[in-house]
Formats: sequence, C-alpha cells, structure tokens
Amino acid sequence: MTDPYNADQEQAGAPMPGHRMDPASTMRTFRSFSETQRTQRMARAGLALFFVLLALYTVRGFLPSLIWGCIFAIASWPLYARARRRWHSRAHQTLLPVLFTLAIALIFLGPLALFGLEAGREAESVLRLLNDARHSGIPIPPWVSRLPYGQQTVETWWNDHLKNPADVSALLGSMNIGQGVKVTQQLGSQVLHRVLLFAFAILTLFFLLKDGDAVIRQSLNVSRRAFGKRGERIALQIIASVHGSVSGLVLVGIGEGMLMGLAYLVAGAPHPFLFGVITAIAAMIPFCALIAISAVAILLVINTGAVLTAIAIILFGIAVILLADHLVRPALIGGSTQLPFLWVLTGILGGAESWSLLGLFVGPAIMAVLHMLWLNWSRARY
Repeated sequence: MTDPYNADQEQAGAPMPGHRMDPASTMRTFRSFSETQRTQRMARAGLALFFVLLALYTVRGFLPSLIWGCIFAIASWPLYARARRRWHSRAHQTLLPVLFTLAIALIFLGPLALFGLEAGREAESVLRLLNDARHSGIPIPPWVSRLPYGQQTVETWWNDHLKNPADVSALLGSMNIGQGVKVTQQLGSQVLHRVLLFAFAILTLFFLLKDGDAVIRQSLNVSRRAFGKRGERIALQIIASVHGSVSGLVLVGIGEGMLMGLAYLVAGAPHPFLFGVITAIAAMIPFCALIAISAVAILLVINTGAVLTAIAIILFGIAVILLADHLVRPALIGGSTQLPFLWVLTGILGGAESWSLLGLFVGPAIMAVLHMLWLNWSRARY
C-alpha cells in the first residue's frame, strides 16, 4: 500500500526516504515546500480574516450591546468572583449570574421607571393646563412679579400673547399636529430599538458571568498566541481602565447626585429625588452636572422666588463638581492605569463625542493603551 504521508510529500515535492538527491535539488525542493507552507498559512489567515469581518458585518447592529455587556461584566467581575468564592455550591453557579444580571438591570431600569412616572404626572398636568388655557387663557404666574429685571416687559408680552383665550387657541392651532405625530412615531421606534439593544446587553452580561472562567482562559490563550506577553499586558491595561472608568464616572456621578439631591431637599426644590437622579446621570460626563444644577436653580426661582437659595445651590454645585472632576475622578481613573489627568479628560470627552455614551468607557481604555505604548516606545535604551 502507498503511505499517505509519503504520497503527500511526493506531491509537495519533498524528498522521498531512501532517495539520493544532489544538494542543489534538495535545496530547491525544500524551498518549494516552505513556499507552499507559507502560501497555505497566508491563505488560512486571509480566510480567517474574511470570516471575522463577515461576522462583524453580520452583528454590526448589536456590537454596541456586546461592548456594553463586556463593560458590565468587567465592572462587576471582582464582586461576582468574591460572591462565587463564598457561595461555591453547584446550585449557585446559575443563581449568582441571574442575581447579578438582575441587579445591574435594575440599576438602569429604576431611574427609567421613575422618569416614566414623573413624565406621566407632568403630562397630565400639561394637558389640564392646555385645556384651561383654551377657555380662560394663561394667567401671569406669580414669579413674574418677583423678577429683579424685565418685569414690565414680561408682563406686557404675556398680556398680549397668552392672557387672551383666543390668542392661546390660535397659538395651539398653528402647531403642526401631523409633524408631532410623526415625531412621536419616530421616538417610539427609537425607544423600542434601545430597549432591544439593552436586553441583548443584559443577556450578554449573563452569559459572560456564567461562563466567565472559560472566556478568560480562551481570551488569554488567543492573546498569547497572537501577540505574546505584551498582548496580555495590553488586555490587562484595558481591563484596569474600564474598572477605573466605572469607578470614576459612575460611582463619582452617583456621589454627586446624592449630595446635590440632599441640597435640593434642604433648599425646597421641586422633585428633589428625581433631579438628584438626573444630576447623577449628567455628572457621569465631566462638567455636565452644572446643566442639571442650573435647571433646578431656575425652577426654584420660578416656583418660590428664592433667588439667594438658587445662587447658593449653584455655588454648592460648582464646589462639588470641581472637587469631583479635578481631584476624585482623575485619581480613580488615572490611578488604576497611571494615566495623567489630561489623557483621562481627553479620553472621556473625545470618547463621548466619537462614541456617544459608550465612549465614556471606551475612550479612557483607548487612551490608557496609547499611554502604555508611548511609555514603551519613549523609554531610553542604552
């Protein structure tokens, strides 16, 4: 019988055992054999790259959800691993991922449910106000009389445009109802799409927690095979940056929201808990919390006329923002990766501009890797 291995070698041009060949012919044969192997490796690499790109194109609509799921998993993994070591029975291998997944989902769904309830109440009040305005006009609110400047101008404009029911009816009738319906339909479609992406991110989180050990082991094997030890260092730098970003953005933002919520409550601002949550969300982006704080101060002046209290709220908010954004946040984000403050701020703001909300975490991770590469390349070698 013919040996398959010898047949393959003969087909590839390799020397047969027992055959005598001159050195030049042997060199040509082995060169041809190595070129064939190199061509096959390049073909396999090209085929693998083709399928990777094809897979990315297939799931391109869900890539943000996959990235969010990875961010949630990286951020919650230390706490999850600690809980798993404490409850290591077989029954908890599925229960713990479910509990952690539900907890992270509730962190996002809780504020959204609160916004929905408050929006429903405010919508009911707005509809009642519009109905009354059609019949009796809109009276001048009490806060106009407490304005320090422009009181007479505002009262004159209000009497000319909003006090007469006929003027209010004409103003409401001039609104494009069809365009409003179209905008509402588009908004509903976007909300449904976001809900689907969030559900997929939560599902990704569950499977990453459940099979986390296998995913980590496989990722390390791929990284070492493709990039060696330095690739593993880059992966660890990205993970450390994500941990620092979650602590520096999310936890610091929640802390700012809690402090400002207490300040709103003491000052007698409307809906202090709701605006505390809004401030916490806005505070995750550097310097954006001031927008929410200013809105609360304006509402405080409109409802109560307490100008000094509103100024005190703004000053206290500026102090909290400066303390958080210039001391606490750079220490948490940059301390985990030894990243300078300018690199941290550039990564956050540039990431938010390029990748929207996802860029708050992706941006610092990219800058952390770039900073590590810069240190490696710029280190003096003698």
